[in-house]
Amino acid sequence: MNDSQQDHDDLEAALAPGSRPPLGRYRLDLATGTWAWSDEIFEMHGFRPGEIVPTTDLMLAHKHPDDRARVDSVLKNAAATGEPFSSVHRILDAQGRTRTLAVTGQGRADPDTGQIVELMGYFIDVTEASRQIAQREATASIRAAAESRSAIDQAKGVLVVGLSLDEDEAFDRLRTASNQSNVPVRVLADRLLEVFSRPGVETFPTADELTAFLAQPGAASGTAGSPASAG
Repeated sequence: MNDSQQDHDDLEAALAPGSRPPLGRYRLDLATGTWAWSDEIFEMHGFRPGEIVPTTDLMLAHKHPDDRARVDSVLKNAAATGEPFSSVHRILDAQGRTRTLAVTGQGRADPDTGQIVELMGYFIDVTEASRQIAQREATASIRAAAESRSAIDQAKGVLVVGLSLDEDEAFDRLRTASNQSNVPVRVLADRLLEVFSRPGVETFPTADELTAFLAQPGAASGTAGSPASAG
């Protein structure tokens, strides 16, 4: 995914229905590099309205170091083409706080020369929306990890009972089978539970069946008959 598509996706996510982030209007004179900001944009950058004279150099100086080059590239391309653009990036405001802003805009051409002379558009403070998105993603990752651990724990339990192992030994057997078959441990655990709990299986797997599964987990997962037939 290129930077432009990522910026578009980030902007859509940050401006999802239900969010009402602060918004301010700007205008950039390309000849002088001077910006005209509404009061909201001063505040987004940690300044009182009118406290400083916003310039391109000043604005870029506030961009997060990891995002600065990308934002500079977006602005230069917009100045050259006048095409509509959007970018989501982080800034360090006047108090050193990290904020996430979206900037959208397009160029205005001189009617006589056709040269792009001005960029205009909006800054949108999506700090809170980005925090909520990150929190949801983190929660989803934690939930997925918990589900993964649950499957692995259950699979270990099957091996503990069926092969008379302790928990560490059971996990070692899963990990060894994972390495040999190039199948992730979580997927291997899911397959083991699926094979030995599918409809028609009424008895606990024997040691031979479990050993056969661990030797060829891929073949066992697709077996239509009893687990023993996997071997």
